[in-house]
Amino acid sequence: METLALSPEEWTAVRLSLRVATVATLASLPFALFIAWLLARRRFPGKALLNGIVHLPLVLPPVVTGYLLLLAFGRRGPVGGVLEAYLGLVFSFRWTGAALASAVMGFPLMVRAMRLSIESIDRRLEDAASTLGANAAFVFLTVTLPLALPGIVAGLILGFAKAMGEFGATITFVSNIPGETQTLPAAIYTFTQVPGGETGALRLTLVSVAISMAALLVSEVLAARVGRRVHAA
Repeated sequence: METLALSPEEWTAVRLSLRVATVATLASLPFALFIAWLLARRRFPGKALLNGIVHLPLVLPPVVTGYLLLLAFGRRGPVGGVLEAYLGLVFSFRWTGAALASAVMGFPLMVRAMRLSIESIDRRLEDAASTLGANAAFVFLTVTLPLALPGIVAGLILGFAKAMGEFGATITFVSNIPGETQTLPAAIYTFTQVPGGETGALRLTLVSVAISMAALLVSEVLAARVGRRVHAA
């Protein structure tokens, strides 16, 4: 039983992963929802380019994404330098950077799930609300958003799961600092690189599987409840 008990350092990695994944998912939500609606409901020059940029992290090696984040959001980067100077916000080699990297990697999955959900909504419902005098924002809040809730929930869970499992971009951007940037995947990797670390890697692997399964179950329950409410309405 003792070998299955997590050490304080391992609990720190678990808590940090949950913190990073939660912050990454919630911070991405409004941007993902806006981009999903934009791609699903609007025509504009450069739409294909925007769609390509959004999905680029899915096809790029995670290490490349992490390196690009380091160039842009590092302390000497064009964005990171400004944020540190004026807001005191530092991303490189901080847990905030791990959240940023996880958010970037999970963003395409969130946008795709939400976009498909919005595209499946009957446009005539939105048009009917518009003909009654509702503006675009009111139509979105009262018609589009409630009907798209199942896809939004699915996107949130996908983003959270991706953030929990992100490794390549995170370790490239913020390294593997115990207590600061060492998330579950990084801690598991560390255990596999030292003699006798198999037990620790197994413990954290079981924790990771348990969290992922719990997230999937919660997703199914929430999606079912939201679906019933939408159909009832």
